[in-house]
Amino acid sequence: MIASVRGRVTAVAPDGAVVEVGGVGLAVQCTPGTIARLQVGEEARLATTLVVREDSLTLYGFADDDERQLFELLQTANGVGPRLAQAVLAVHPPREVRRAVSMADVKALMAVPGIGKKGAEKMIIELRDRLGVRSDSGPLDGADASPAAGVTAVALWRDQLEHALVGLGWTSREAEGAVAELAPVAAEQVAATGAVDVAVLLRQGLRLLGRP
Repeated sequence: MIASVRGRVTAVAPDGAVVEVGGVGLAVQCTPGTIARLQVGEEARLATTLVVREDSLTLYGFADDDERQLFELLQTANGVGPRLAQAVLAVHPPREVRRAVSMADVKALMAVPGIGKKGAEKMIIELRDRLGVRSDSGPLDGADASPAAGVTAVALWRDQLEHALVGLGWTSREAEGAVAELAPVAAEQVAATGAVDVAVLLRQGLRLLGRP
């Protein structure tokens, strides 16, 4: 198992990044919140897990070890594969996932594309005793814990947000509409911090599109 990678970020895309480790560029699938913390040309550490299938090897990357552990635990629920587990973490931070499961918050889990009422109820039953005590997520190596730690370049936020929403099941037109409505929020973030927090915008976009 590849437990983590550390190296220079050479490329960032809406659904992942390339991290150069020992002269080899590793493609890592990440949630928008994790991607938003990465900057091309800078070094980063990602906790990782390798998912092996008959026809593919996919490396998933996470902001920290806790998020990776939760990703793996989510897949112990019947019917939850890596893509759905990643979608859960794209919509909710780890502490919110644990809260939703422990408090049987079906609506919060239904906010994840691909999870209906029965699926949410089943996840709660199967995972309630497995997730354990909530632990706070920390920042990536090289990032501080300030609000600006999860930001991305102003020029990239529209594409990242739109691709994230499309990847979570909405049409391009719906995603473009949400991006347009969130432009004032992004402008406020830029005025306050000089950058845009895509993870925050993604959660607001999900609420706008009918998944509170």
